[in-house]
Amino acid sequence: MEEPRLIPIKLDNYKPLRELVFESLREAIIQGRLKPGERLMEIQLAEEMGVSRTPVREAIRKLELEGFVVMVPRKGAYVAGISVKDIVDVFEVRAALEALAAGLAAERITEEELEELERALVKTYEVSGHDLEALVETDTRFHELIYKASRNERLVQIITNLADQIQRFRVTSLAQPGRTKHALEEHKQIVEAISERNVELAQILAREHIENAEQSLLNALGEAKE
Repeated sequence: MEEPRLIPIKLDNYKPLRELVFESLREAIIQGRLKPGERLMEIQLAEEMGVSRTPVREAIRKLELEGFVVMVPRKGAYVAGISVKDIVDVFEVRAALEALAAGLAAERITEEELEELERALVKTYEVSGHDLEALVETDTRFHELIYKASRNERLVQIITNLADQIQRFRVTSLAQPGRTKHALEEHKQIVEAISERNVELAQILAREHIENAEQSLLNALGEAKE
């Protein structure tokens, strides 16, 4: 049985309806249930989620601001495609921000957070080679722990948004032959640098990790970085 593109919104006590609709649509785009180039029809989406058109319209506007949707004059809203130039641009910024986050984490991480990061590393090894979706999930968790340890909420917000924009391609990148093994080794080296409070090395390793992930993705898409 085919998985539904969208599920009815379940009301949350502390989140506005428009935010719930936004999160639902963004997740559907990231997971590929709403595909690049697909037209977003307000009435249809509202019916699928069991809401009125107003929160859908507001969510689409926000998705446009975050780069997930493009508005075509006189035609409507479409799921944004991602070009090679987009990928290069996002990874360029993300590499710099990941380096910043890792450097700050090396300065500010607590012993409890370091323990959690070590556990996340072990978890990544456990799922590697078995389930790509689970691997993407644990990989995402690993990076989120580093962001949290940076103690910079604005940085976390920006870097998470960037990561979301390319989330739909992470399986493609990690599925490349040898990439998972290399990514795990890179994670291990980053954890060691952070645990040793080596700010400069943590920054270098984090930047290289993202640049390697970018190259893997470009290889998968049949493109080479200039």
